[in-house]
Amino acid sequence: MMNDLQFQRVFVIVCDSMGIGQAEDAALFGDEGANTIGHICEVMGGLNVMNMEGLGLGSLGDFKGIPPLPRGLGITAALKEVSAGKDTMTGHWEMMGLKTEEPFLVFTDTGFPQEFISLFEEKTGRKCIGNMAASGTEILDELGERQIETGEWIVYTSADSVFQIAANEDVIPLQELYDACALARELLMKPEWRVGRVIARPYVGKKKGAFTRTPHRRDYALTPPKDTLLDMMKEHGLDVIGVGKIHDIFNGKGLTDSYHTDDNADGMTRISSLCEEGGQKGLIFANLVDFDAVYGHRRNTVGYGKAIEAFDSWLGTFMAQMKDTDLLMITADHGNDPTWRGTDHTREHVPLLMYHKNIVEPGCLGVLESYGVIGATIAENFGVPYSGVGTSLFKKLISVK
Repeated sequence: MMNDLQFQRVFVIVCDSMGIGQAEDAALFGDEGANTIGHICEVMGGLNVMNMEGLGLGSLGDFKGIPPLPRGLGITAALKEVSAGKDTMTGHWEMMGLKTEEPFLVFTDTGFPQEFISLFEEKTGRKCIGNMAASGTEILDELGERQIETGEWIVYTSADSVFQIAANEDVIPLQELYDACALARELLMKPEWRVGRVIARPYVGKKKGAFTRTPHRRDYALTPPKDTLLDMMKEHGLDVIGVGKIHDIFNGKGLTDSYHTDDNADGMTRISSLCEEGGQKGLIFANLVDFDAVYGHRRNTVGYGKAIEAFDSWLGTFMAQMKDTDLLMITADHGNDPTWRGTDHTREHVPLLMYHKNIVEPGCLGVLESYGVIGATIAENFGVPYSGVGTSLFKKLISVK
């Protein structure tokens, strides 16, 4: 049975890694004191984010230059992750109801086992270099010229659960890289090697300092071990549309359609186009990855801040474009404080900014348990079964006087 006050479309936009301050268990992850937005604001002397400020972002933390508003336009909350981990897949899966009890394997300190590397080399016909935890841009400067000479794979990992393969598009054909990643994904299903994602990292360039990653990245993720809200919605005939790397994160499971995007700007354009098209009933689930991949991991604080401002500028136009029966939910999947040590994600609370054109009682709900409140709220809106983590906020969104 559908709700009488139902939203026809829900837009969930994940600003990848836009954390709002350390989680209660941040010390367990070595992240006590991390604060992605807070530290960006400190470095930049504030951010020009009038639209997110208007939705109530300032009520979620002490962010220089973003004051809390006595009565904003949205309903806000800080979300606490309950899964074991601080990676992309864990965060997105939890949003859709799936709590990850055991963190994915990481090979940060040791690199991948020689048994796996040897098998991968044998099956692909190319040797591997690297096999260490490294920044994606730094390892290209270190090994890119050698790859041009030898044709070896550049393989590396991070503090995240990933096996990444970098290949110069002028040296190794793109399809060969994709085939190698698909093979690695198959090999890395072995329990003692099982990582969350294999990532193709193609790039171009001729010499150190001039290597540039291309938009032809592709992720090969594990399939969620259980059904998520996406599956429930699809089974009930609703649209479930992924934008950006959502398809990769869920390995396509539960989606009815998806759109690859090259960068944040491309993602925002696609979201606007879907909104303008109309006719959908269901979920438009988008990930804007540049915050994390281009700025967070590279510890580019100013670039991250400018990317947030660019998103906020687009947001004002999008909010005006929304229909009366649309609901917007802006959130993040983890933190990645660009002022923090290392190049890894940070264990933080994430924002939840909710908006529709008929909110009667805007305000801040404080810290809520689990990113799964997003999935629970969407499920109640569409009247589909939901047994995942998180408590629905639907009634707060439709409260009337």
